[in-house]
This record gives sequence, C-alpha cells and structure tokens, in this order.
Amino acid sequence: MKKKLIVCILVLSLAMALSACGGGGSASAIKSVDDLDGKRIGVQLGTTGDIYAEDIEGAQIEQFKTGAEAVLALKQGKIDAVIIDDQPARVYASLNNDITVLDEPFTEEEYAICISKEKSDLRDKMNGAIAELKADGTLQGILDHYIGQVEGAEAYKTPPGTAYPNGQLVMATNAEFPPYEYFEDGDTIAGVDPDFARAICDRLGYELRIDHMDFDAIIVAVQSGKADFGAAGMTVTEERLTNIDFTDSYCMASQVVIIKK
Repeated sequence: MKKKLIVCILVLSLAMALSACGGGGSASAIKSVDDLDGKRIGVQLGTTGDIYAEDIEGAQIEQFKTGAEAVLALKQGKIDAVIIDDQPARVYASLNNDITVLDEPFTEEEYAICISKEKSDLRDKMNGAIAELKADGTLQGILDHYIGQVEGAEAYKTPPGTAYPNGQLVMATNAEFPPYEYFEDGDTIAGVDPDFARAICDRLGYELRIDHMDFDAIIVAVQSGKADFGAAGMTVTEERLTNIDFTDSYCMASQVVIIKK
C-alpha cells in the first residue's frame, strides 16, 4: 500500500540518521504504564499525549514537533519512552524491530473535528453529515481501508457529478500522523481524516482544501478563521473546549506507550 511505502521511507531515513549517530542501548526497564514515573518521556507538541504526560510523577517531558522525531530520540537512547496515539505507534513499531508498544493503553479517547465556537451552524451541518456517513457505512469503509486494512476496502472517492454550490472549506491538519493523515505521491495529503473530511464536504456541497501545518497551530488557525475546521486525530478535551468547539466524535482511539525492546 502506498501509505506503508511512505512511512517506510520515513523510518528508513530515521534509521540512517540513527546509525550515523551511533545509537544503541539496553532493553527498556518500562514494562507497564506504572513504570513511567521519573522517566524521560517524548511527546508530540500540543497533542493529548503532551497534555496527559504532565501528570506522570517526576517525569522529564521532551516535546517534539512530530512523532517520528520522538521515535528517533527513543531509538538513540535520548528518552525512555514515547506517548503517542495508538495507530501511528503501531506503524512505527511494525517498521522498527527495536521498539515495541506496551499492551496496556495509557488512556482512552475519542477523535472529533474542531470548529470555531462562532461557527455553530457549520458544526451542526457537519454533525448531520457525520451521522449520515456513519449510517450508510461510508465512515466504516474509510476506517476499514486505512486502519483495519480489510480486504476489498478502498479509499473514499467523490461520487461522479458531485457539485460544490456552497463554495470551499479549508481543513487544517498536520500530515505527519499515519494512517490518519500523511503525504502521498509528493504533496497529496491522504488518510482517514482527509477522506472523511472530503466525504463530509461532498455531502454538504463544499469543495475541500487541506492546509498542512504544525499540530499545535491547528486550533489557532481555526480560531482565527485561517481554516474553517481542523481534523488531525484530535481528541476532545476540557482544556481544548475552552477555546474551540467540536463535532460529534467519529473514531475511538487511545494513547499508548512506545519503548525500546
């Protein structure tokens, strides 16, 4: 699959960088979430992993712009563990035989699309489309393709004859988060969130434009009107709800812990 090829290239680049630095190290002493106290924990800046890691007693939190950078630091022995969303963690672990994911989840969560509190009408329209796409199996088909990798499941395709009488919507994302969003064939952004956002926009009569940016810039972009909504494997939290609104959830997920074997 193309998405796996892209991630393979990314991880190969990480491995080359690691060998140049002479990385190595012994097996992890972390066997469960309870062992994280006092450890050096890598997180992606602005994610829920970043937020929740603050509650780990005595931990030294290292923030990275991408999950890939955090994984590289783990492989180099600069940190003891990485807290990240489950599906990207599985991708990294499947392509690096010196790291693994703890069976015990760090926390459970739900993903939703973020929208400005001033755009309640758009939120309500998107919620209506989300309900329809859940009911007719479109969402499940997208999840089956990218996450379940069910045989015969395909990426979403815009139905022939789809029109966009309502103009354009801009989606803010961080395309460093496979399989939810990643670059494919150069500068095309693919994954669960782009497909689902396109399905929503097609249903509502909007053309979709996707803007890539740092994860911690997404909410600001939506608040300021630079983007109409944000979709990037984003979890609904009380802290985020003070600044932004969310649609109904569309995917269950979890934060997990990556360690060295």
